Amino acid sequence: MAFRFRNDLVGVIKKEAKRENRSLNNFLENLLINYFSVEQKIPNATTIAAIEEAKAGKCTGRIDTGSMEAFIKSCEE
Repeated sequence: MAFRFRNDLVGVIKKEAKRENRSLNNFLENLLINYFSVEQKIPNATTIAAIEEAKAGKCTGRIDTGSMEAFIKSCEE
């Protein structure tokens, strides 16, 4: 299968692939997989809950990251 792309676009893609130490084919394949991946476009239940908490203004104060317990407690206040 062959595709035709503008030369300037190919140059940008090659540069990004090299920056990520990937082959051109691998770079493009990963872009397409990520773009069309349904799992990545639909947030799971945990992510949805976190989004709702953020929208509601939960955890807007000082967050204690000293331990997991302290973090959870600082979000409950």
